[in-house]
Amino acid sequence: MAKQKFYVVWEGHKPGIYTSWPECQTQVNGYTDAKYKSYESRAEAEAAYAGGWKKNWGKAKASGSAGGYTSKAAKSGKPSASASSMEEIDYDSISVDVGTRGNPGPVEYKGVDTRTGEILFYVGPVENGTNNLGEFIAIVHALAYLKQKGSKKTIYTDSKTALAWVRNKKPATTLARTEKTRKIWELTDRAVQWLHENKYENKIVKWKTEEWGEIKADFGRK
Repeated sequence: MAKQKFYVVWEGHKPGIYTSWPECQTQVNGYTDAKYKSYESRAEAEAAYAGGWKKNWGKAKASGSAGGYTSKAAKSGKPSASASSMEEIDYDSISVDVGTRGNPGPVEYKGVDTRTGEILFYVGPVENGTNNLGEFIAIVHALAYLKQKGSKKTIYTDSKTALAWVRNKKPATTLARTEKTRKIWELTDRAVQWLHENKYENKIVKWKTEEWGEIKADFGRK
């Protein structure tokens, strides 16, 4: 059973403390420069809410943060100016992420506008895939999507493994090819073929979760 989390929304449609990610998401989706973060206990959340976002949001190791980093970064705004040496996010970009239930298990992925959270593409659920394969396919889907639009926008992913697979133009997965994994392998093979047949100038960048919080496309299942 997942551990209860508490979500602080300092700047959103209705600031406050929420006990589920969907409730929090409702308050920050579509809100410019939303600032919010998750905590492991209500006491931590209440202290952070009272202290304000300037003391708690956008820092790699903010006081009272769960796990020592911002669990849910702001949907739109830049990181806190007090977090020196932090690389700025390119908001004119696409962010991709995967949602899984078991590994292997059903896989779904999406690509969103990093600034607004608007969903640009969504696929799934696809049965019996893995998180890394889903992320690999999502990156290539984003590349194809941007090429079709003639765009050189950056793509963000939080998977080092998928990044390496894209560079090598093939996944190093141990997932067996069976009837149950046929669909995920069809998508994987199509992505590999695309990489071998196309060139692109888009940068694919590792999302710095410990500095920026969860990637914009996060499914909120952690």
